[in-house]
Amino acid sequence: MENKIVDVIGAGLAGSEAAYQLAMAGFHVNLYEMRPLVQTGAHTSDYFAELICSNSLGSNLPDRAAGVLKNELRRLGSLLMKIADECELPAGGALAVDRDLFSEKVTRILSTHPNIKIFREEVKEIPPNPTIIASGPLTSSALSQSISRITNSNNLFFYDAIAPIVNYESINLDIAFRASRYQKDKDDPGDYINCPFSKEEYDRFVFELTNAQRIELKFFESQIDLGVTAGSDQYFEGCLPIEVLASRGEKSLAFGPLKPVGILNPHEGKRPYAVLQLRQDNLAGTLYNMVGFQTNLKFSEQKRVFQMIPGLENATFARYGQMHRNTFIASPKLLLPTLQFNQRNDLFFAGQITGVEGYVGNIATGLLAGLNMSRYLTGKKLLELPKQTMLGALVYYITNADMRDFQPMKANFGILPQMNAKGKRERAKLYAQEARTTLENYLSEIFPEF
Repeated sequence: MENKIVDVIGAGLAGSEAAYQLAMAGFHVNLYEMRPLVQTGAHTSDYFAELICSNSLGSNLPDRAAGVLKNELRRLGSLLMKIADECELPAGGALAVDRDLFSEKVTRILSTHPNIKIFREEVKEIPPNPTIIASGPLTSSALSQSISRITNSNNLFFYDAIAPIVNYESINLDIAFRASRYQKDKDDPGDYINCPFSKEEYDRFVFELTNAQRIELKFFESQIDLGVTAGSDQYFEGCLPIEVLASRGEKSLAFGPLKPVGILNPHEGKRPYAVLQLRQDNLAGTLYNMVGFQTNLKFSEQKRVFQMIPGLENATFARYGQMHRNTFIASPKLLLPTLQFNQRNDLFFAGQITGVEGYVGNIATGLLAGLNMSRYLTGKKLLELPKQTMLGALVYYITNADMRDFQPMKANFGILPQMNAKGKRERAKLYAQEARTTLENYLSEIFPEF
């Protein structure tokens, strides 16, 4: 094993997890990260596994799809899930983390591992030796073109968005208030800060939001030229810019990211017409993320329009929202369920470039690619997780979806084999139980070393 070296391209969530799994298996890993030599336009640091959008990894509840996937990763020995748990911030039933501490820990562990060698440089061609490509949604133009040549196809893409971050000290708590949705304990201050709207305030805000000036998408198009053209509506449905969602109907926000259900305004003793939730973004509690408010508005317009939100009239922004281009390959045509490239067994893909969406999905495919590369190089049977598990279902989707409507997918119960149950909650519990039991049986019967 001493002479077996694996190149991992990209030190994001997927690449970091893959590199760790290989290093712990005894392989020497060359981990390539082009930042800070080549910047992406969305990242703000040179740390590994930087969380560039929200600081939330989604639900941590065991009977939610994201929670099921997290527990599968914990069972399979994920480094990044362990670090996320160590960096947890209060966020109700979600797993939110201090994004800087999280990335710092990942970077420190990988940089000091004796089996990992770090290269801060851009990879422009796919290496001929065993390789995992985890270059992420902002894959460089040169590497994207190399991928296009080897796959004989153009990469696909859509536009993804980032939400703004507000400085805590600028929030008006005479109007905003702390509470968690469906909060039962009156003595619990709640994990979120809530900005309540009246009907009049909501209507005025939606009008200004939908008529505000946006950044031209052509700016992002020029960053990576793959010979394909994006329409103005080529967004990921799971992460729509708030202004796009608002344009779909006057109540689309009130039934979406601004829904007031389960929240009581203690200043007035009643439920608001709509409410924006702010989630803690760092351990110090000095920064708060505007939940669901990913946007492509011009920075000056973000300040003007978002200061119309009750409680944010004097808000200062540590970071404005922005959009970035998310590149991914035609995985249903190109990848095996093991995440191997179907024309080259020692080439694996992982992370958002495969068509998975969400932080935990990226970590999960990085883990699977790392484990399977290790097993491939040692002549062992590769992992193909059953479709009853969340990770197995996610990989099955990206490798078997219909290319006519293939769009990135995040963990959800809809991709699992359907089960009959009386209600939604009961069905979720059955899905979670089935996934847990199936994974344990699979590992104990076929892969006892786990």
